[in-house]
Amino acid sequence: MNLEEQVLSGRIPEHIAVIMDGNRRWAKQKNLPSKMGHREGALRVTDLVRNCADIGVKYLSVYAFSTENWSRDKMEIDYLMNLLIEFVVKELNNLHKNDVKITMMGNIEDLPDKTRKEVRRSVELTKHNKTLHLNIALSYGSRNEIIRAVKSLINEYENNKINIEEINEESFKNYLFTSDMPDPDLLIRTSGEKRLSNFLLYQLAYTEFYFTDVLWPDFNREELLKSIESYQYRKRRYGN
Repeated sequence: MNLEEQVLSGRIPEHIAVIMDGNRRWAKQKNLPSKMGHREGALRVTDLVRNCADIGVKYLSVYAFSTENWSRDKMEIDYLMNLLIEFVVKELNNLHKNDVKITMMGNIEDLPDKTRKEVRRSVELTKHNKTLHLNIALSYGSRNEIIRAVKSLINEYENNKINIEEINEESFKNYLFTSDMPDPDLLIRTSGEKRLSNFLLYQLAYTEFYFTDVLWPDFNREELLKSIESYQYRKRRYGN
């Protein structure tokens, strides 16, 4: 039995989260400008979505642009924002045809007008799709998400919309960006880094982590299968 057959015969994670790291290092290794690494990385996102849908993953969350990324060089930020527009324009109809639902989490209002417009168009067009839920983190930071959730909760409490006894782990999830999806079963981070970088801190409490030295532009179907194979060998006890 080869790797693919073995993985497909086993337990498939319902929700995979991915920290896509290593675009700039990949470009540097090949003596290419950073933007070429980002462009190649965008192609891998397309492949990842197709492979996850094919394998049977139901939810896919990808860390595309963090709140900290705004501190990068303006030219690089502008390129990334335009690359996102290009990705939506090129891939949206195909994603919609393949029943992929797109959502965005993060401070979407921080995005440039044109980028924000395309983001909203993709969400609106695909909102009724069901095969794969693609959740893209843009201008996202988990600490910011938690503070935002706490403020919403306080506001509802002060307006008598929720009783203090009703506040628990399950009800708190309703105030997060991921309120309509299960917590990730598997987190993948590429490029050899072993940290969460302010990504889904609340949601990853019992998630299985998979770290690989492979740079994101080199993360192909085989690497995805390896990560799922690692997940399948683990016993999830949730503290029991």
